[in-house]
Amino acid sequence: MRVEKCYFCSSPCYPGHGIMFVRNDSKTFRFCRSKCHRNFNKKRNPRKVAWTKAYRKTRGKELAVDSTFEFEKRRNRPVKYDRNLMGKTIMAMQRVQDIKERREERFHANRMRDAKPEKVKQARVEIEKHAELLAPAVAQREEVLQNVLDSARARIATRKIKAAEKVVARGGDKMMEE
Repeated sequence: MRVEKCYFCSSPCYPGHGIMFVRNDSKTFRFCRSKCHRNFNKKRNPRKVAWTKAYRKTRGKELAVDSTFEFEKRRNRPVKYDRNLMGKTIMAMQRVQDIKERREERFHANRMRDAKPEKVKQARVEIEKHAELLAPAVAQREEVLQNVLDSARARIATRKIKAAEKVVARGGDKMMEE
């Protein structure tokens, strides 16, 4: 069983799924779904379509250069089955996957760290643009805060009264027992 990659979006194409297009020069193109096939037929560039892996890599949103990608390359050379070799290969694949995930997390954290000041800046600009919407909310803030405090005090008072009633009821039970 071989899991191919979609020519357009680079997602996996499992056996029996998707579409295979064979050009006149016998070059084969695998597509995971009709959406990718349609975009290919419309001669769209995957690097310019926002939902593809190629787009994400060209825009710097995903790792583009990493040594772990070397392990994913297809090798068509047949190897005689050896149980020890297969066991070591599977262990190595798991180790490479762990390393790759950690690097991707680090890459994402670095990207987001650089994006946070920009987000704050955009939020400030948005607030300055629509300050007239915030003015009535700020004016009513004291009133709302007072209502919240009053309701919290009322809840605390009712809890204290209920607790006192329970204590009195328990004390009455003890007196009856004696």
